[in-house]
Amino acid sequence: MGAFVREFVEQLQSPEWSQAVAQHIKLSALALLVGIIISVPLAIAVSRYPRTALLSINVANLGRGVPDLALLAFFLVIFGLGFWPAEIALILLSIPPILINTVTALNQVENKVIDSARGMGLSEWQILTSVQLPIAAPVIFAGIRTSAVQVVAGATLATFIGAGGLGVFIVQGLAGFGYPTMFAGAIPVAVLAIAAEFAFGGLERLSTPKGLKVAKKRAKRGR
Repeated sequence: MGAFVREFVEQLQSPEWSQAVAQHIKLSALALLVGIIISVPLAIAVSRYPRTALLSINVANLGRGVPDLALLAFFLVIFGLGFWPAEIALILLSIPPILINTVTALNQVENKVIDSARGMGLSEWQILTSVQLPIAAPVIFAGIRTSAVQVVAGATLATFIGAGGLGVFIVQGLAGFGYPTMFAGAIPVAVLAIAAEFAFGGLERLSTPKGLKVAKKRAKRGR
């Protein structure tokens, strides 16, 4: 046990481990950021048209069914090895949960709320930014949270197409370098995923309007 701990600590102190952590965070954070930039405006655009919104949700659900490794292999064939093939695959992986949740959340805003806002003289842009998005924000952040966890986990496979990350240590450990090497990759991935879960879960709670919180409490009491 002592040898295991000593080797594990040595792995954590190596420059290669620090570089792998930084690369993993870079892969994950950039993919999530670009995924949000693409998904949220697209969801706002399609949510105005029921048939297009339904089609986009169905396509996104199909996309969620594609295995991460298959997606990475596809871009490996097209673009070869390196950072960007893996990054493009992770961006595509990040989009479906955010797109689905954003479209669903915007469509769940009651028409009477929107009509009331129009009656008060608000423009369509003001209705979107001051009414629809604040109400939809908790569900949107729930989608981002799901996406973040998936991307952090998916980035582990980026090592198979030469993009680095903590998956390098996991693969080396499985290849015979030993359990300390494997755990030096697996444990940080788990920590990053849990951190993303808690961070975006906190943002989800903070983004919930006070009125919705009060309504939920009353609904629970009514039960």
